Amino acid sequence: MDNLRHLLPSAGNLIVFEAAGRQLSFTRAAQELGMTQAAVSYAIRSLESQLGTTLFHRAHRAVTLTEAGRRFHADVSLGLSHIRRSAEDMRARGRANTVTLAASTAFASLWMLPRLHRLRDDLPDIDLRIQTADRDIDIRNENIELGVRGGRPEDWPDYESALIAPEVIWAVASSAYLDKHGMPESVAHLTQHRLIHLEEPFRSACDWRQWLTSAGINGVTANRGLAINDYVLVIQAVMEGQGVALGWQHLTERLVASGLLRKVTDHRLVTGAAFHVIWPKGRPLSSQSKLVLDWLADEGREVSE
Repeated sequence: MDNLRHLLPSAGNLIVFEAAGRQLSFTRAAQELGMTQAAVSYAIRSLESQLGTTLFHRAHRAVTLTEAGRRFHADVSLGLSHIRRSAEDMRARGRANTVTLAASTAFASLWMLPRLHRLRDDLPDIDLRIQTADRDIDIRNENIELGVRGGRPEDWPDYESALIAPEVIWAVASSAYLDKHGMPESVAHLTQHRLIHLEEPFRSACDWRQWLTSAGINGVTANRGLAINDYVLVIQAVMEGQGVALGWQHLTERLVASGLLRKVTDHRLVTGAAFHVIWPKGRPLSSQSKLVLDWLADEGREVSE
């Protein structure tokens, strides 16, 4: 076994070789693996030195596998695929009752967390893992079961989807702010108030100009007020009395119902888009993921009715 340990190349070099041989490009392999092109070249040279044979013909801006390289690549690809499949099976068995849901921080904080006690009551045998990011995660490549996306189903042709909530947007403020500055007399009067702007860095989001235009207020530039790039912080600023913000109904209706926030006009923008739970087409859901999917859809339907 000790001799085998010295004979076998490092797993890292084999993974680099598999990617480079499949892509027939050190540059594309580097991009896929999150490495530099120089690091890929070094790994291949180390592998060739250890094996005592040339694996690639190198030309200007192109590489091809040698005959020995082709034979070795076939074996490495097969071996790595077996290892990956076995690891995925063991990981799945080890977390059979765990379901991962990818979502924005805003959805996780303002929609999901207040409902977790109901999820635990309804699905006591399931452990939910919520994974947040500042941009939409590629749940297929990340091997995540479910994700939450805003938009329209045609935006995700490679995914199935189930409706959680339509996209409806109103304007909200805290009682403390309204007690100090007064309730706006009209939608147009909102432009005289201190507005809080969401500067969403990665996801498309409605802004004050679009919302005012939908109310028939054209040619008016909303004051810049306070700009924040995280919606949870936007809502926190509103609750602290810092100004008026756009409130996505499915995220703020609980706060409005409790009196922590107040709608400041009757105008609502219904965009025609919606928030959905999605999962990759062609990938059967586990029974646990299906239960969570149905729970999310039922919860959204219950709120909208």
